[in-house]
Amino acid sequence: MIGGTGVRAAFAVPEFRVLWAAAVLSTIGDQLARVALSVLVFQRTGSAAWTALTYASTMLPAFVSGVLLTGLADRFPRRTVMVVADVVRAALLALMAVPGVPLPLVAALLVVAQLAEPPFAAAQGALLPTVLGEHYEAGQSVHLITHQVGLLLGFVGGGLVVAWLGTSGALLADAVTFALSALVLRLGLVARPAPGSVPAPHLQIRAGALLVWRDRRLRLLVAIGWLALFTVVPEGLAVPFSDEVGAGAAGVGLLLAADPAGMVLGTVLLRFLPASLRVRLLGLLAVSTAVPLVGYFFAPGLVGALLLLAASGVFSAYQVTAGATFVRLVPDGQRGQALGFARSGLVATQGLGVAAGGLLATATGSAGTAVALAGLAGAVLALALTVAWSRVSASAAG
Repeated sequence: MIGGTGVRAAFAVPEFRVLWAAAVLSTIGDQLARVALSVLVFQRTGSAAWTALTYASTMLPAFVSGVLLTGLADRFPRRTVMVVADVVRAALLALMAVPGVPLPLVAALLVVAQLAEPPFAAAQGALLPTVLGEHYEAGQSVHLITHQVGLLLGFVGGGLVVAWLGTSGALLADAVTFALSALVLRLGLVARPAPGSVPAPHLQIRAGALLVWRDRRLRLLVAIGWLALFTVVPEGLAVPFSDEVGAGAAGVGLLLAADPAGMVLGTVLLRFLPASLRVRLLGLLAVSTAVPLVGYFFAPGLVGALLLLAASGVFSAYQVTAGATFVRLVPDGQRGQALGFARSGLVATQGLGVAAGGLLATATGSAGTAVALAGLAGAVLALALTVAWSRVSASAAG
């Protein structure tokens, strides 16, 4: 369980503490620009579709980079990939923080900065099992909780930080976190050689896709993970929904924070279950993640929506087990490519989900209705994947 021997053993590994500290530094400040941009667009346009499309557009660079650059985590030493990615982001954010930089240029620099995230995440994800060995899933749980708490702090405190430091000050603070992360990683991680050769960049996504396609277990794990395309819709529609229920900008941060808060709780609770049971329950947990969103059909107010989102977040902690199982099934020399494919697809599907949710909200005239329809569609698809996963689990057990 969280706080048990697995987590204590993970934190006893010096390199894990380094990876964790870097994650803390880079995650907390990473949400400020996204929230501010969503609020700004909605205030100027009053359009749920444009707000959701703007939010979705921040995911596009990660998809492009995921397709072309995540193989770097297998081609070059993983410490080097992470340090360079953080240095690039620090430099670009510092440039964005210069007073007087036009807003379109700030947005363009933000897009470019986000290109560095997928290779960093692929290198980190591929290195973690090497560092932790048998304690990998416990360490992965800690990383997820750290990420979700970072989202909470970023979403809830984003507006306060911008109000306190101003836009330039907040961006400069982001730059400092990435610079410190790069320094911690460079000084704290052991230098390891590149794990192996990889195809040319334009072939990396194909190699990762083929690796996943050839193994039915990997295919289903990826599909179960990509169900997040439905449950991310409330995130993209937080601004217009908050406006619908009369909560205004103050409610946006709470709505964005509810799902991460639930996921932290769910991650803790799932650690009480045996690992084999968590794996068998993946499909049912995915269904349970989507079902609470159907409650938006009943037009909840702000408090009701927060409870529904938190409940969805609790069950979405299945993503930890799905990710850990996926990594274990992939050979070390190909982890970067496989994770690159899985995460690029996840980013792409989430972007499509947010964009479709915005268009649906415009068509129905209600952000809440769009969220409910997304939850219903996600639950139906998750049920089908649950049946397939149960068969695979039964075959593996036999």
